[in-house]
Amino acid sequence: MKTAILPQVRVEPQLRADLESVLREGETLSDFLESTVRQAVDYRRMQAEFDARADAAWARYQQTGKGVPAQEVVAQMRGRLDAKRRELQGKHRPDAA
Repeated sequence: MKTAILPQVRVEPQLRADLESVLREGETLSDFLESTVRQAVDYRRMQAEFDARADAAWARYQQTGKGVPAQEVVAQMRGRLDAKRRELQGKHRPDAA
Protein backbone atom coordinates (compact mmCIF):
# COMPACT_ATOMS: atom_id res chain seq x y z
CA MET A 1 0.00 0.00 0.00
CA LYS A 2 1.28 3.46 -0.83
CA THR A 3 1.85 5.85 2.02
CA ALA A 4 0.40 9.33 2.22
CA ILE A 5 1.75 12.52 3.72
CA LEU A 6 -0.15 14.46 6.36
CA PRO A 7 -0.35 18.20 5.85
CA GLN A 8 2.29 20.34 7.48
CA VAL A 9 1.17 22.12 10.62
CA ARG A 10 2.56 25.49 11.57
CA VAL A 11 3.25 25.87 15.28
CA GLU A 12 4.96 28.41 17.46
CA PRO A 13 8.66 27.81 18.04
CA GLN A 14 8.08 27.14 21.74
CA LEU A 15 5.64 24.32 21.03
CA ARG A 16 8.13 22.75 18.62
CA ALA A 17 10.88 23.04 21.25
CA ASP A 18 8.59 21.51 23.88
CA LEU A 19 7.75 18.65 21.53
CA GLU A 20 11.37 17.98 20.68
CA SER A 21 12.26 17.99 24.39
CA VAL A 22 9.95 15.01 25.07
CA LEU A 23 11.04 12.80 22.18
CA ARG A 24 12.43 9.46 23.31
CA GLU A 25 15.88 8.31 22.30
CA GLY A 26 15.85 7.42 18.61
CA GLU A 27 12.31 8.77 18.14
CA THR A 28 11.82 11.26 15.33
CA LEU A 29 9.33 14.06 15.13
CA SER A 30 7.55 12.10 12.40
CA ASP A 31 7.37 9.00 14.64
CA PHE A 32 5.87 11.07 17.43
CA LEU A 33 3.32 12.75 15.18
CA GLU A 34 2.23 9.47 13.58
CA SER A 35 1.81 7.83 16.98
CA THR A 36 -0.15 10.80 18.30
CA VAL A 37 -2.45 10.88 15.27
CA ARG A 38 -3.09 7.12 15.57
CA GLN A 39 -3.98 7.53 19.24
CA ALA A 40 -6.32 10.42 18.46
CA VAL A 41 -8.05 8.43 15.71
CA ASP A 42 -8.50 5.43 18.04
CA TYR A 43 -9.84 7.69 20.79
CA ARG A 44 -12.36 9.34 18.50
CA ARG A 45 -13.55 5.96 17.20
CA MET A 46 -14.04 4.69 20.75
CA GLN A 47 -15.82 7.91 21.69
CA ALA A 48 -18.15 7.61 18.68
CA GLU A 49 -18.94 3.98 19.58
CA PHE A 50 -19.59 4.98 23.19
CA ASP A 51 -21.89 7.79 22.08
CA ALA A 52 -23.79 5.43 19.77
CA ARG A 53 -24.29 2.90 22.60
CA ALA A 54 -25.40 5.68 24.94
CA ASP A 55 -27.88 7.01 22.37
CA ALA A 56 -29.28 3.50 21.81
CA ALA A 57 -29.60 2.91 25.55
CA TRP A 58 -31.36 6.25 26.00
CA ALA A 59 -33.76 5.47 23.15
CA ARG A 60 -34.54 2.03 24.71
CA TYR A 61 -35.18 3.68 28.05
CA GLN A 62 -37.48 6.26 26.48
CA GLN A 63 -39.46 3.49 24.75
CA THR A 64 -39.67 1.05 27.65
CA GLY A 65 -39.20 3.16 30.75
CA LYS A 66 -36.98 0.39 32.07
CA GLY A 67 -33.39 0.98 33.08
CA VAL A 68 -30.68 -0.23 35.40
CA PRO A 69 -30.05 1.83 38.55
CA ALA A 70 -26.73 3.67 38.53
CA GLN A 71 -25.63 1.98 41.75
CA GLU A 72 -26.01 -1.42 40.09
CA VAL A 73 -24.05 -0.37 37.02
CA VAL A 74 -21.26 1.10 39.17
CA ALA A 75 -21.13 -2.07 41.28
CA GLN A 76 -20.82 -4.21 38.13
CA MET A 77 -18.06 -1.98 36.79
CA ARG A 78 -16.19 -2.11 40.11
CA GLY A 79 -16.47 -5.89 40.09
CA ARG A 80 -14.97 -6.06 36.59
CA LEU A 81 -12.20 -3.64 37.54
CA ASP A 82 -11.35 -5.59 40.70
CA ALA A 83 -11.27 -8.87 38.76
CA LYS A 84 -8.98 -7.36 36.11
CA ARG A 85 -6.68 -5.95 38.79
CA ARG A 86 -6.41 -9.37 40.46
CA GLU A 87 -5.67 -10.95 37.08
CA LEU A 88 -2.96 -8.42 36.24
CA GLN A 89 -1.32 -8.48 39.67
CA GLY A 90 -0.30 -12.09 39.14
CA LYS A 91 1.17 -11.31 35.71
CA HIS A 92 3.37 -8.43 36.85
CA ARG A 93 4.88 -9.89 39.98
CA PRO A 94 8.54 -10.84 39.62
CA ASP A 95 9.35 -14.52 40.04
CA ALA A 96 10.58 -15.50 43.48
CA ALA A 97 14.30 -16.26 43.49
